[in-house]
Amino acid sequence: MGIVRAEITLKNGGDITRAGDGFIKESEIRQATVTAMVDTGAITLVINDELREQLGLKVQGERWATFANDTREMVKIAEPVRIYWKNRSMICEPLVVSDNGEILLGAIPLEDMDLMVDPVHQVLTGVHGEEIVSMLK
Repeated sequence: MGIVRAEITLKNGGDITRAGDGFIKESEIRQATVTAMVDTGAITLVINDELREQLGLKVQGERWATFANDTREMVKIAEPVRIYWKNRSMICEPLVVSDNGEILLGAIPLEDMDLMVDPVHQVLTGVHGEEIVSMLK
């Protein structure tokens, strides 16, 4: 299977809350549309520090992460972002890598938005077609 990429929009979760409460305008929500590599081996959303700064996300902590090449590195955990893909969205705390590496869309956001990789067409698609289904098992 080849590399699958998807265009996603990321919005600062705190800004979304502040806009909903009337403290900032909807147009002031910091956001970015990026092309992410869909990585079912990554646990969550992984962004780089440049994107974290662009979105205005504060660092909330750190944790150890193991990369595909088996190296370990302490990475940052940022404030929540809302991920949008077509008609779906979810919120999560992204891991932040220090270099300007590729944005990774990992397993938890994929599961939450009911998405999967179509290996034949090498695209991101809904597990249940256009219908979003949350699994509660």
